[in-house]
Amino acid sequence: MIAFSLKGLLGRKLRTALTALAIVLGVAMISGTYVLTDTISQAFDNIFTESYRGTDAVVTAKEAFQGSAENDSGFAVASLPESTLRDVLAIPDVEAAVGGVAGEASIVGKDGKAVSFGGAPNLGFSVDPSQPEFESLTLVDGAWPTSGEVVIDKATADKEDFAVGDAIGIQGAGPVERLRLSGLVRFGAVSSIGGATLAGFDLATAQRIFDKAGKLDQIRVAAKPGVSPTQLLAALDSRLPDSVQVRTGSEQASEDASGTNEFISFLQNFLLAFAGIALFVGAFVIANSLSITIAQRAREFATVRTLGGSRKQVLWSVILEAIVVGLVASVIGLFAGFALAKGLSELFDAVGFTLPKVGLVYEARTIVVALLVGVVVTLLASLRPAIRATRVPPIAAVREGAELPPARFARFRTAGAVAVVVLGFAALLYGLFRSGIGTTAVLLWMGVGAVLIFIGVGFVASRLVRPLVRILGIPAAQIGGAAGRLAQENSQRNPERTASTAAALMIGLALVTLVAVLAAGITSTFRDAVNELFTSDYAITAQNNFSPIPTSAAEAAADAPGVEAIASVRAGEGRVFGEARQVSAVDPDMAQVLTIDWKDGSQAVFAELGRDGAIVDDGFANDHELRVGSPLRVLTPAGGTVDLVIKGIFDPPTGGSPFGAVTMSSQTFDRFYENPRNLFTFVKARGGETAANTAALERSLEAFPNAKVQTREEFIDNQISGLNSVLNILYVLLALSVIVSLFGIVNTLVLTVFERTREIGMLRAIGMTRRQVRRMIRHESVITSMIGGVLGIVLGIVLGALLVARVDFIDFSLPVGQILIFAVAAIVVGILAAIFPARRAARLNVLRALQYE
Repeated sequence: MIAFSLKGLLGRKLRTALTALAIVLGVAMISGTYVLTDTISQAFDNIFTESYRGTDAVVTAKEAFQGSAENDSGFAVASLPESTLRDVLAIPDVEAAVGGVAGEASIVGKDGKAVSFGGAPNLGFSVDPSQPEFESLTLVDGAWPTSGEVVIDKATADKEDFAVGDAIGIQGAGPVERLRLSGLVRFGAVSSIGGATLAGFDLATAQRIFDKAGKLDQIRVAAKPGVSPTQLLAALDSRLPDSVQVRTGSEQASEDASGTNEFISFLQNFLLAFAGIALFVGAFVIANSLSITIAQRAREFATVRTLGGSRKQVLWSVILEAIVVGLVASVIGLFAGFALAKGLSELFDAVGFTLPKVGLVYEARTIVVALLVGVVVTLLASLRPAIRATRVPPIAAVREGAELPPARFARFRTAGAVAVVVLGFAALLYGLFRSGIGTTAVLLWMGVGAVLIFIGVGFVASRLVRPLVRILGIPAAQIGGAAGRLAQENSQRNPERTASTAAALMIGLALVTLVAVLAAGITSTFRDAVNELFTSDYAITAQNNFSPIPTSAAEAAADAPGVEAIASVRAGEGRVFGEARQVSAVDPDMAQVLTIDWKDGSQAVFAELGRDGAIVDDGFANDHELRVGSPLRVLTPAGGTVDLVIKGIFDPPTGGSPFGAVTMSSQTFDRFYENPRNLFTFVKARGGETAANTAALERSLEAFPNAKVQTREEFIDNQISGLNSVLNILYVLLALSVIVSLFGIVNTLVLTVFERTREIGMLRAIGMTRRQVRRMIRHESVITSMIGGVLGIVLGIVLGALLVARVDFIDFSLPVGQILIFAVAAIVVGILAAIFPARRAARLNVLRALQYE
């Protein structure tokens, strides 16, 4: 039976190849995901390890709670007094130590704008070439910086056409400064640090630029020969105050990498989910292809049975074919993952998520998982067709046009499919609306529910094929003439096959529509929220829309002619009721630039916050049983405690507000948070939005190239732009499942051409032209894809509406324009899928077709 199975595969090369393509694409996605994320992970590991080269211990300010690191939040944390370095050097076990500061340092291009690549960070830090054992940078041109000088990474210098000796602008915690470019550097052995820019200064210059005079962010320590890291840590712990944190170099590297590792893990799971979608769609394609192939081979299997083959042997022959197809396809997909990993990397670069890279990393886990998943999915998809093959009676060998007998439980197909759909929705609703279950459980229930819904709808769709074809086939019948009418009839001939083929496309379009519905809800809700709150004329944010900017930028904007009112929102982190939350601060004039809906209080509260006042939203107040007059304590990252009293409770719009969980006055915030920075600054100008006012504000911010002035509409569009980048990634990844379904339609049409060879020959013999044959196949393909499109779009809208109903800060909005685009895309998929099968059908030799069995 092994030889029989292999000869059968070799005899159907085209059909086998088309069936295997679905698995190739899915496995390539798995392989590419692992290669990409492993590559990024190793690049970050190299960066963090290289950062602490020669470092036995690291001394930093103690963090009051997890999540307060600047790398994670973007907000500054406490620094050490510079005298701590002298204390460290005085410890006998210490051989050498170097202190440093770091922060965001934007390099200003020759066009006067802040240099930014793909939204990556602009990193600035102090360097000390006198102690090269600690240095992770390599000087490639020029000299190390002295007072008033800077070194930058060679990649940025090449892109911006900077040369050693140039005077370049650097913006840190204050206005831009002009510094001499003394040299060019690269970071360790990493080939790329993504889109990040690097700027290095001597310690005194760095402290001035980052407004950290007399302070250090960390101290790196090397032990004397013979002193172990454990001994060094014990010595540092015993001699330094409790306000500092001491870790080994490797522990600090792991701590710095923790946030990055969480992101990489999320990215990996995110991409693997789309690989799973592609394989899920591929399973439909394989099952459908094998079902058609087995139906066409009914006489072949009957002959095997007549010659003495058992049902078990027939079963294993089909399973063996599936295993071989799955294995070969998985191997091809495994290596195709290299190219896909490169493509995914370019995709992230294109949408602004530039990430560091080293050479491609191929782990043994990648090979094992990719091959195993590919083979198992193919095997599972083949089980139902394989079992059907065993039901072919031996007598069918002598009967022309023999068909597979109906399954034992075929009469329960519709009822079972409806039950599966109901169970799917029940699981989905449980995951969405059941309170008290964790995020993992929610995602699991949602995933199980979605899979059951897709499977159930795929099966029940066979009952919908005939009515849908009668409606969707009207254009084909009217435009295509006789060929169009035949296409309409052929689409109804085998409803199960048509439904199964359409189901693959249905899944892809359902998910695309779901994403579009969520995006439309988020976008429209955010726009409504801004329009409801925004009573000012302009907003000032960072160039990348999300980084904090110096408070001095708002002070400069306040001096612009025509400014009537200006107020900023500061942001930081705090621990409230035992949980790390974002906290914010506002200026007294906030009432003149933002209007919020107060549950308890009024616009006057902004100016009355003073030294101990705070406002919270009604959701936070309800969760913690707060009311006006309730005391509230916030723990800062540096360990300070801010005792506040609730003076107002507001009802934020559905799309959210610019405030954190707790909002205090800027006066209080600046007392407890080092190096405060603004997230947003809102400006009300005399005469509103005018060209003169815009120009005046832009002139006032010339010393702050990392800040930008926006009108209300520009602010909305810029804030939404990040969502659009994410959407573009989602659409590209979901397009993979649509491509898989396209091959599914191609495969089905090719198989039906084989099946109807004699029929097509007969049509040609009675006068049908080749052009009409092509038209007939094309219309069949378009009708099938339109059925998948209609089912997918409707299902996507339903699923999107359920998700929106679960999320409090999103209102439902129907993206009519995008839905029309998806409908057109379904038709295009049908046209593309028909090209090869239609040409093949039109080229059939009439005489040979009439003799075909």
